[in-house]
Amino acid sequence: MVEVYLKLGDVKNATETFARCNTLREQLQADERSNRQMSFETEQKIAEAESTITNLETDKQVASLTRNYLIGIVSLLLVIALFIYNRFRVKRSANVKLEEKNEIILIEKANVEKEKERSDNLLLNILPAEVAEELKQKGTADAKQFDQVTVMFTDFKDFSKISEKLSPAELVAEIHTCFKAFDEIIGRHNIEKIKTIGDSYMCVGGLPVSNSTHAHDVVNAAIEIQEFILRHLEVKKMQGKEIFEIRIGVHTGPVIAGIVGVKKFAYDIWGDTVNTASRMESSGEVGKVNISDTTYELVKDKFTCTHRGKIMAKNKGEIDMFFVEGRI
Repeated sequence: MVEVYLKLGDVKNATETFARCNTLREQLQADERSNRQMSFETEQKIAEAESTITNLETDKQVASLTRNYLIGIVSLLLVIALFIYNRFRVKRSANVKLEEKNEIILIEKANVEKEKERSDNLLLNILPAEVAEELKQKGTADAKQFDQVTVMFTDFKDFSKISEKLSPAELVAEIHTCFKAFDEIIGRHNIEKIKTIGDSYMCVGGLPVSNSTHAHDVVNAAIEIQEFILRHLEVKKMQGKEIFEIRIGVHTGPVIAGIVGVKKFAYDIWGDTVNTASRMESSGEVGKVNISDTTYELVKDKFTCTHRGKIMAKNKGEIDMFFVEGRI
């Protein structure tokens, strides 16, 4: 257009057109620069957005990894906790079973101890303590010779006649009352009960462990038994019931002592001393303690005695006998 205007000689329009072209070109260049600036800014924003997205994705990945790590740790802790809990439960169960087993063992042990104590008590009810211990240790108990012991027999006068007037229960109760008292008395004087035969009661001092006081012990016990019987008779008289009077005989000498039989063990003594003591009882009088001259020689310094002279004893001939009147 500028060239056309120049050919026509129209300078003004040519100049104006040129100016407008320059303006337009500058506008286009400006627009182009602006577009490039905008493109650059857009690219920067896009890059920033992409960077942000990348960072977000990275953070997300880190968060995911952290979460997974935490989940892993928690899972491991749970596994460890479950393992520890199972161990604890197994151990607790084992401890409970062990405690139950120990309790059963303790109960069984207590039962065994109780049965042992019961057996020991029963054995001691039958045998002297020393003999019972020897029997438990060895399974047997050796018979022993004792050079000097003191034997006592008691017997109720007219027992058979009186017993016919009592009921069985009354008869047993009466004997039990008397013999229980005798047991208590001789126990206090270190005297060994040997046996009872019907209404006869037999005991001995000086065994199974020998001592030097056996004669005094037995005579003291005999006096106390007579004193008990006298008090008991007074009670029976007041009740209007039948009464038992007692004879007591004592003799000192050698005996053999030991266990006889294999069932229902019985500790017994044998020898002429036993027979003579029995004759002292049968040759005595009710309410009296009748002793032989052998026993008298051992106790005369502590007891007042009355010499009866020589008394005929069955199968023994004449024997010097004495009534014990009391303690000096």
